[in-house]
Order: sequence, then C-alpha cells, then structure tokens
Amino acid sequence: MGEIIKLIMDATPTGSTLPFRAADFSTLAEALDYAAQGETGFNFYTGAGKLKTVLAYRTLREQALAVAQRLHGLGLERGARVALVAETHPDFLCFFFACQYAGLVPVPLPASVHLGGHKAYVSQLRRLLIDCQAPIAVAPDGFLPFLAEAAEGLNLKFWGNAETFAALPEGTTPLQPSASDEVAYLQYTSGSTRFPRGVMITQEAVLYNLAAIVKAGVQVRAGDRCVSWLPYYHDMGLVGLVLAPLASQLSVDYLSTRDFAMRPRQWLELLTQNRGTISFSPPFGYELCLLRLRQEDVGRFDLSAWRVAGIGAETIRPEPLVQFAETLAPAGFDSRAFLACYGMAECTLAVSFTPLNQGLKVDYVDGEHLARYQEARPTSSVTATGSASGRATGFVDCGLPLPGLEVEVRDPAGKVLPERRIGTLFVRGPSVMCGYFGNARLTREFLSPAGWLNTGDLAYRVGGRVHITGRAKDLIIINSRNIWPQDLEYLAEQQPEVRTGDASAFTVPGLDGKEKAVLVIQCRITEDDKRANLLERMHGLIRQELGIDCFVELVPRNTLPRTTSGKLSRSGARADFLKRVVNAQTVLTGAELLTPIRAKQAG
Repeated sequence: MGEIIKLIMDATPTGSTLPFRAADFSTLAEALDYAAQGETGFNFYTGAGKLKTVLAYRTLREQALAVAQRLHGLGLERGARVALVAETHPDFLCFFFACQYAGLVPVPLPASVHLGGHKAYVSQLRRLLIDCQAPIAVAPDGFLPFLAEAAEGLNLKFWGNAETFAALPEGTTPLQPSASDEVAYLQYTSGSTRFPRGVMITQEAVLYNLAAIVKAGVQVRAGDRCVSWLPYYHDMGLVGLVLAPLASQLSVDYLSTRDFAMRPRQWLELLTQNRGTISFSPPFGYELCLLRLRQEDVGRFDLSAWRVAGIGAETIRPEPLVQFAETLAPAGFDSRAFLACYGMAECTLAVSFTPLNQGLKVDYVDGEHLARYQEARPTSSVTATGSASGRATGFVDCGLPLPGLEVEVRDPAGKVLPERRIGTLFVRGPSVMCGYFGNARLTREFLSPAGWLNTGDLAYRVGGRVHITGRAKDLIIINSRNIWPQDLEYLAEQQPEVRTGDASAFTVPGLDGKEKAVLVIQCRITEDDKRANLLERMHGLIRQELGIDCFVELVPRNTLPRTTSGKLSRSGARADFLKRVVNAQTVLTGAELLTPIRAKQAG
C-alpha cells in the first residue's frame, strides 16, 4: 500500500469546493464517499517539518475500496475484527476505511513501545489480539517484528504489512459497507495494558458524536484546518482528529506522536506554517511543549489563526496552561482559544464542551471542606492572578453536555446528588458504547439496562456544567478525608528538582492495616544531601498543605509507567512500587509503612 499512495507536492487545500456538511451521514463510508468529491484530505509531515505524504480523501477512498476487495477475498465473516497497529501513517487510514466498505470491524492497536520495552509491548499486542479475536493483523514495517512475535501460534488468516497484503487476490463478491446499526470500530481504552477493554462503537453512535462535536463543540466554519500529533489508537486522536475532520470535509496536518515527543515545538511550527485553526491535546502536551520552548523561539511562531486549542483526556490543571498562554501571547496565541472538554472512549469521544472563546474557567473551592464532606464549596482564597492559595483547590469547568446527552452525579448508593456535591459521573445518550467486546460481565457492571454508563470519574456540577475532580479508583482516603492524587503530585512538581509529569501518588496498606499515601517522584539529582533535602521538604509541605503523612520515594528518570495514550498510570506506578518494596534489601525512609506489604506479598 505505502508505495502506491499518491504523492503530491502540495498539501491539500484548507477550503473545500463542496457544500459543507456537518457530519450528517449514516455511516463512515458515506462520510468518505462525500468528502472524496472534494480536494481536502490528510497530510503527513516529518519530524523536521517536511511534507512527506499527501492523502486526499478521493485517493483514500480509492485505496480503501481496493483493500476492501482483498479483505473480501479472505472469506471473513461479516463483523470480523481486523487488528491494525495504528502508527500515524496513510496505510492505517486505508485499512480502517477498507473495513467500513467491507462490513468488517477495525481495531486500532497501540503503536508505541513503552518503557517496559520489547517484551512488554509484544505481550500487550498478544493480549489485545487474543481479546478481540482478530483473524487479520496488519502492522507497518517498523512494528512488523513485534507483531510477528505477538501473533505466533494464534492461527491468523493473515498477518503482515501493507505490501504483503497488496499481493493477495481481490474478492469477486460485491462490497456491502457496514450499516448504521453495526459496529464501526473497536476502541481499546488507554489503560488496557493489563486488562483489555474493547469498547464497541456503532456507526450510529460515532456519527451522532461527530455531528455534535462539529456543530456544537468546535462549531466548524469556513477556513478551518486541523493539526494533530495525537495517536490514532486513542479516542481523541482517532475520533477527534481523523473522523471529525473527514466528516466535515476539513484538511488535517499530522505529526507523528513520536516526532512530537522528540520535537514538541514542531507542533507550533505546523500550526504556523499552515494557519491551523483547530488542534487538541491532553494537558501534558501543552506542558511538554512549554518545557522545550525557549524564549527566543517564540518570535518564530504565528498562532493567531489557532481559534480552538482543545484540552481533554485527563483532569485539567490550569496553572501550566496559563503559563503556556502567557509565554506564547507574543506569537499571537489567544488564551480565549482554550476549549476545555470532557469525554471518554465509552462515549465515542466527547461528552461536554465549554463555550467557544471563553478560555479556561476555574472553580475554586475550599480544599478542607472538600476533603471532609465531598462538597465543592466556593472559596475566596484566590490570588489576584486567579490561582489558588492556602487550602483552595481549583477545578476546571468542562462545560455543558452535548445535545442529546444526559449526565448525573450519584453517590455510592445510586442517589442523584445536588449541585456541588461530589460523586460518580454517569452518562446516557446516543453516542454511548453498546458494550465491551466479549465481556458481558464488565458491560453489565458499567452499563445499565436503561443505558446509563458509569464513567468511573468523580465530578460535581455547577449550573449544569461538569467539573471533573479525578478518577474514583485513584482517590486517596486518609482518616476519612478525601485527598486527590493530583494535589500531592502538584506539590512535587512545584519543586525545582521535579519536572511536570514526574510524580505519581497512590495508596498502599500500612502496618496498622489502614491505607497509607505514597508519592513516587522521578528525580535527576544524585547527591545524597540534595536528595535528603528534597525528601524533608516534601514531607513538610504535604503535612502543611494536606495534613497527612506520606511515604515519598525518589526514583530514576523513566521509571513511572504510562498508559497507551501517554498519561501517567497510577495503578501501574503502584504495582511497580510494591514490586520494588518486595525486592528491596533496605528501605531508608518510612520502613514502618512497608513491613506489612512485604509480609503480604511474600505470603
């Protein structure tokens, strides 16, 4: 496939000659059929900012139809899964849409060899291949050796790269594209490294969500152009920056996730070069970009066209984003472009958006009252610059639910809570998943017969607007007080020795049988006196700010695990911490907290 993608010297245009349609289609195949009548499409750039490949929508349709015929030639059952290692490459898109035309279900798989290394990645791929029961698996050349190991003994009908697939014969039966009530794709949640959860999204669900995003969320208009470095195997990358632009006939400029991680400033370069207007990122993407940005670089950028700087995929901390806006204001970045949103793969993508041109709105609440009573009581303990002081805690407003979606905040007994009371967020609506693939038990656990999805996120509402406080499973409860892990992590990240994203907080069982807080910090310093000073400082700050004792561990860089979407995995950090405790010969600090862990693990 790669060698027959049509190469064009110029990127696809920003505007389309087609009459604009706001994702008002029945299926993804129908959306591509329409977009292919215009001139817009996908553009792929190197890490150096050079245009590498252009895939106009008309070319994508031609190639997808050819791949669909070959898929038919393999004699697959309708609805069979096709596993695709989802690197940022035209081949992935051709196979994804081929499945739409062939009545098959594409399954994007992670295309990132994380710090666990070769063995861990192969094991992850194998688990996902087994879980989705795919008879077909395709990977780009760079990932083919991993796929070969993962597929060993699984008796697949085909596995290989696009080039070997192109040698297969085409089927002779007419194509029957997926119908609106059939599954459009299988999306694995970002935390699926150890426990795969394949979210089934129907054509109806994805098109409903796309229409809501295009019309009510970002409000696509003439002259819009998207820029993205987000991975295709993540819901924000796939739905938000592949399917939504295609369904609204927009052009997109792509930088691979790996290239972004190495050269985050290239994101700003692309936005400048092509006058990008819409681009999304989790908060850590803005923070990484800011971390690598030198003051003398700012003058190179022109971000005045960037009208939608979307933020989502994890709990939003406002302080680094405020700094991002201030730093890049001379480059034309308008802080009002920030568009906070909330969503998850189980809801296709988006659940709520704030209004356009509002920027970040932060609700500051009394932290002590919040910890003891699970109520977000407003506080005046905010500085003149709008940041929290003392025991004030700020939560970003994630907006109102999209049209047709209902949300409720419930207590553990299922009772709907009034505004400003914190509980678990539930969502119901046309874009909610139809279930987890091959896991009826898990589906029943999270999706009620009435269609209510338990998101597992803690939240409260103000004026109907959603404020996310964190994941229910991550909440730290000490002495009947609720401690948000991000508060502990934030204290660490304010220290000059610690970078943003280099701290992870969770609990472990203590000597007295009660849960104890743990904070693991990635630290560059090696001098014993400086490390001791940091530990002493952190213990004092945590007692002062949060009123608890906490075991603090300093670890080398690249120790903390991340999910497939790049977020820190607190559950993974906890598991790794427990392994270190069991294997450690000595524990220098807080040994009294760890004794029962050793005994429990040894038993």
